[in-house]
Amino acid sequence: MPARDLAEPYPHVTTDDPAVDAVRLLAEQNLPALLVLDTDGVPYAVVPGSQLVRQLVPEYVMEDPLLAAVIDERHADTVAEELEGRTVAEWLPRRTFKPPYVGPDAGVLQIAAVMARAHVPLVAVIERAGGAGRERLVGVVTVAALMRHFLAAGGTA
Repeated sequence: MPARDLAEPYPHVTTDDPAVDAVRLLAEQNLPALLVLDTDGVPYAVVPGSQLVRQLVPEYVMEDPLLAAVIDERHADTVAEELEGRTVAEWLPRRTFKPPYVGPDAGVLQIAAVMARAHVPLVAVIERAGGAGRERLVGVVTVAALMRHFLAAGGTA
């Protein structure tokens, strides 16, 4: 089955959106990862939720986890305040890479391989549009959609 048939819409934010909106989207939609588009609507980053949680934990707590027990609730109260006034681009982890993507004709094993290599729960499906090499997001293939396809193909769905 080609990627275009597996692709589905996926909630996203843009690099210019408020960071607090990204957190709200992740929380309210129970998303495994945040899909970030640039201002032209091209995928900019796919960031697993665990990496975004890391952005909320102070570095000194990462270095000494025992501190978390002491400052846990006091810090939790300030998380939203720390996000105020920051854009998604300002809040994302520094080492953010362009999301893995496939073309609309990619097969399921190609999608699975890209997903596994990149360690992300979704792969963007990108179509080149026009002669200028512009990219357009068709949708994404999530790990859940991929697993549903494998189950159905194996006759265990």
